[in-house]
Amino acid sequence: MIGVALLFILLGVFIKYGKMYFLIAGYNTMPKKEKEKYDIEGIASVFRNAMFGMAFIIIVGYFIAKWLENPMIQDYAFWTSLAIGIPYVLIVSNSKKYKIRK
Repeated sequence: MIGVALLFILLGVFIKYGKMYFLIAGYNTMPKKEKEKYDIEGIASVFRNAMFGMAFIIIVGYFIAKWLENPMIQDYAFWTSLAIGIPYVLIVSNSKKYKIRK
């Protein structure tokens, strides 16, 4: 599970700081004119925050599972991070807040 958390952290860093926006589904297939209508820096920040948050939940779940000697806790933490993180990214990144009005 720690590997998944590290993957989420790397994805967050690559998208936000490495400007690997092609990792954002749908953005890379948009025409240039359509891309100009979105604040991609803001959307990248949303992705970074979500990925870091999901990684944090997984890591905390891992250590609590080890401390309490209950491996099911890390599974709950993983699925909880996905259940919170995916809807968060979808809802927030598609909000009007990141659409540029011209």
